[in-house]
Amino acid sequence: MRPMRKSARARGAEWALEVFDRAPYVTVSMTRPDGSPYGLPLSLVRKDDVTFYFHCAREGEKIDCLRRSPVVSLSAVSRCSPRYEAEKNNFTEYYRSAVASGTAEFVTDPAEKIEALRLLCMRFLPGYMEHFDAAISRSLDITEVVRITLTEPPVGKEKP
Repeated sequence: MRPMRKSARARGAEWALEVFDRAPYVTVSMTRPDGSPYGLPLSLVRKDDVTFYFHCAREGEKIDCLRRSPVVSLSAVSRCSPRYEAEKNNFTEYYRSAVASGTAEFVTDPAEKIEALRLLCMRFLPGYMEHFDAAISRSLDITEVVRITLTEPPVGKEKP
C-alpha cells in the first residue's frame, strides 16, 4: 500500500461507517463470471457495524456476479468539494471517503427480508412508511435482498 500524502488523514472504522451512512450511494464492486470487474452505485443501508443491505430484481448482472463470487468491495464518498486555492496556485479536492470488503449473501428468511426493506425505506423514504406494508405484500416474493457482511473493519480517508 502506498503511503498517504500529508494532506489526507486516515480514519478509523467508526468514522468510516459514518461516511457510508451519509453517502447517498455506495459503489459495490464485484467480479463478473468471466473474471472482469463490475462495480455499480447502489442504495445501501447499514444495520450494524458489519451488516449492510440492498435490494434488487431477482435476476440480472449483479445477481450473476454474486452467485459466481460473493466477495465484494464497497466504496463511498460523503463529501466532495473541488477547489482552486489561489494563494497556492493549486487545484485540489476536499473529501471524505471510506472503503470496506465483505461477503454478499442472498437473504432467504422472509422476516429478515422485511427488516432489511424496512431499514431501506426508513433511510431513503421515511415520510412514506404508511405505504410500506402494502408494498411488502405486493412485492416481497419478487424482490431480492442481499446482505453484505464486512470481513474486515472499514477504513476512511479525508482531506478536510
